[in-house]
Amino acid sequence: MKVPVPPLPLASRPPRALRTATLTLALGLATAVPAMAQPAAGGGAGQTLRVQINSDIRSTDPGGNRDDNTDNVLLHVGEGLVALREDTSVGPMLASKVDTSADGLTYTFTLRDGVKFQNGATLVADDVVWNWQRYLKPATNWRCLPEFDGKGMTKVLSVEAPNPKTVVFKLERPSALFLTMMARPDCGSAAILHRSSLNADGSWKEPVGTGPYKLKEWKRGQYIELTRFDGYTSRAEPRDGLTGGKKAEVENLRFVVIPDSAAAKAALYSGGIDAFISPSPSDVIEMRKRSDVLVDTTPVMTMVALLLQTNDPVLKDVRIRRALALALDTPEIARTVTEGLSAVNNSVVPSSSPYYDATQAAGFKRDLTAAKKLLAEAGYRGQPIRVIANKRYEALYSAAVLVQAMASEAGINVELEVLDWATQLDRYTKGQYQSMAFVYSARIDPSLNYEMVSGDKAAQPRKVWDSPYAQARLTESMVSRDKARRQVLFDEMHKQMLQDVPMVVLFNASDATAMRKSVVGFKGWAPAKPRFWNVRLAAAG
Repeated sequence: MKVPVPPLPLASRPPRALRTATLTLALGLATAVPAMAQPAAGGGAGQTLRVQINSDIRSTDPGGNRDDNTDNVLLHVGEGLVALREDTSVGPMLASKVDTSADGLTYTFTLRDGVKFQNGATLVADDVVWNWQRYLKPATNWRCLPEFDGKGMTKVLSVEAPNPKTVVFKLERPSALFLTMMARPDCGSAAILHRSSLNADGSWKEPVGTGPYKLKEWKRGQYIELTRFDGYTSRAEPRDGLTGGKKAEVENLRFVVIPDSAAAKAALYSGGIDAFISPSPSDVIEMRKRSDVLVDTTPVMTMVALLLQTNDPVLKDVRIRRALALALDTPEIARTVTEGLSAVNNSVVPSSSPYYDATQAAGFKRDLTAAKKLLAEAGYRGQPIRVIANKRYEALYSAAVLVQAMASEAGINVELEVLDWATQLDRYTKGQYQSMAFVYSARIDPSLNYEMVSGDKAAQPRKVWDSPYAQARLTESMVSRDKARRQVLFDEMHKQMLQDVPMVVLFNASDATAMRKSVVGFKGWAPAKPRFWNVRLAAAG
């Protein structure tokens, strides 16, 4: 989605949260990973915590050649100047404080004392300058370069180190999202790495970061193993999102590649792994009945929605779009599709966002009488409305089936068109659909949520909501640093979207992680990024 985030989840694999709360994967033959002895020792010495991931990482370069699994592994290795807190606001990480000039054009970061790289070198301001010079080079292929080179959010004019503890960023134009974008996990959190992360010719070698774990071994297609960095300098606060206090409680973290969910479940039950990332809703229900397994379930920011093409000859009439929305029992859709793991949310702003208030909680209420009246006023005569879905994301197909059944009760003729995911993605990008059940991966600020769905359809056909009213408020929300003003803008956009009905947001997913009962201290959170620092393995009873 241009300004800051590409609009689509990776076509090669489902977003993690959707796999958890709304997706049933095709099952094949399950082969459990052999159990490994876990010696109980002080401080986790000799212990290995084994975590399933459903595909191999793409690289070890944070924010470069990446996907969700890559981000999740490397966030244990690298850290940036700032990071997301538990509530998805931004707090200092390698910085001890951040000062912003009154005009929003200068950011001054003061570095923490005594931070060490994983090769023993001490972090100084010149290291930050070197990293940002590298990130701002197109050849680095940093995912988030367009947000900092003037094409998107702003342009970084300079990064300077007036002394060993101070780094100064100067911007071309102010942005309320500068620190947020810097903290984004899919940007690698703009991790500050040691120069030895590169070979002599400037090519990538391996990450030498400041995190609680460092890279030990990557056996492609099998596992990625991290080992404790004994020189880690933790913040003093409690764990707080991707910042706060961090402690490597076990000696090794091994991320085991198990693509098949049935095999992953079997490995968890047999003790071959300690944690299973994103089991399906039906598996969650099964696992909750077992005495040897714990399941952590957390609401996350992934958004499932019914998109309505406002340029379509039938759906261009807002009365028909409103009638369809009024025909749907969206709380029932959310409950049924996720087997009770997620609640309805008709707002683009995620229910876990600090900007989700009483206004955002207002949504559509099913009213078949009102729906039929609107259809009559619009002269609707049963013209078919084709809803696209796919069976790779089972939740999207299930939601589409429920939409069809509920719409029929209002006299709306919905037809289902089932495509493969890649074809649906292509149709979405080109705007070639009447309606579709779709999923958007998590965004960490409401401006980014609204940006991914709103804009000029002529320039970007994938945009769902082409509204000058919304665009003006979105633009202001990306500049304003006044939280109260931003809340007003988001509330105004939500109320207008309920009137325009370019889409019907159905729910935000829930994220689950299943673990052996020996795993202690794990806690999920809204951005669906699993954190295995401050997590230990209890001694065998």
